Amino acid sequence: MKTTTRVQLSAMMFLQFFIWGAWYTTVAVYMSKHDMANLTHWPFTVNPIAAIIAPFFVGLIADRYFATERVLGTLHILGAVFMFLAPSATGNPVVFILLLLAYNICYMPTISLANTVCFHIMTDQEKQFPTIRVFGTVGWIVAGLMISFVLGYFVASGAKPEETAMPLYLAAGASLVLGLYSFTLPHTPPPAKGKKVSAKSIIGIDDFKQLGSPSFYVFLLSSFLICIPLAAYYNFTQVFLESAKFKNIAATQTIGQVSETFFMILMPLFFVRLGIKWMLAAGMLAWSLRYALFALGAPDLVTWMILTGIALHGICYDFFFVAGQIYVDKKASAQIRAQAQGLIIFVTYGVGMLVGAQIAGTVYNSFLGTESALTLVKWQSFWWIPAIFAVVVLIIFVLLFKDKQKTVKVQEEPVAMV
Repeated sequence: MKTTTRVQLSAMMFLQFFIWGAWYTTVAVYMSKHDMANLTHWPFTVNPIAAIIAPFFVGLIADRYFATERVLGTLHILGAVFMFLAPSATGNPVVFILLLLAYNICYMPTISLANTVCFHIMTDQEKQFPTIRVFGTVGWIVAGLMISFVLGYFVASGAKPEETAMPLYLAAGASLVLGLYSFTLPHTPPPAKGKKVSAKSIIGIDDFKQLGSPSFYVFLLSSFLICIPLAAYYNFTQVFLESAKFKNIAATQTIGQVSETFFMILMPLFFVRLGIKWMLAAGMLAWSLRYALFALGAPDLVTWMILTGIALHGICYDFFFVAGQIYVDKKASAQIRAQAQGLIIFVTYGVGMLVGAQIAGTVYNSFLGTESALTLVKWQSFWWIPAIFAVVVLIIFVLLFKDKQKTVKVQEEPVAMV
């Protein structure tokens, strides 16, 4: 891969996850300060709804009709408009949430589209993709640090940037920049142009014969199940930190992304040492340990336990999500590459996170009762639930996943850049 191409893709990944990190880790705090404390699970519900819709964008448009980079750019520009409008609807929770839904419908397809642009020109995914994808993690870190330490200079004295609309505007501006930048990315033509269109082909059912195997179905099931407790982390960690009187909440959460950067760089080594099964298993084990540390550290506010739990995010995310994306790509042919990435987004960020957000919201509200915020003792009971759930998923995966062979597909000829 040429150095200029590597730089282009790295910048794309940086902006892709800078956008997500700018609003996703602060929106619950923002809503809590604007009379929507009992609705904070809804942004984490509309996000997976959008992920469920995403395969239709990827499977129908990017795979068949338009170049991937053009679809990527158009969706980011539209998303910038919806995110910019969202803060103006704070007084109307229904409109606010609908605007977030519209934004996420634009954003969620871009995750798999960005991966597709990368995989299109890579010849060794296990070595090349982590070194590109790591810049997405850096983008998320920079977003969190910017919110806590830069935007603070532009808010009223005593206010936290996370409590204001500034992170939402930051996400909107970055989305516009990436939308325009996407049109300069390497040309990625639609690989399934002219292929017969059907609902089954769009969501990937027609291609299960190629991807499908007992172990692949176990992987999909485990991906779905592990995202149920994951929703609790994304939704309520920021609220938990606020209850624990942490300062600079967005910056504190970037500890997880610093860890993610470290393990992303080491991923090629772990692929050789562990193989796909035990990398995925290690990711799920880290999830259960993280929630357990939150539970153990909550009552007496044991700071090192809470921070360690956040730091485990590197193993949680890299060893399951990133490794899973590479696993799926290596089982898919070039003709269904974007569609295969859309499928895993559908199962994880879509159905899994949707179910998880609703369950987490219901559990949280049941603990909340008549209180305005959970006590630290109640937070302990709350976090034990996802910890135990993640352990059960891990056991199911280890017992049933039997794919011991390396998922190396036949080397394809690189497609010429246009």
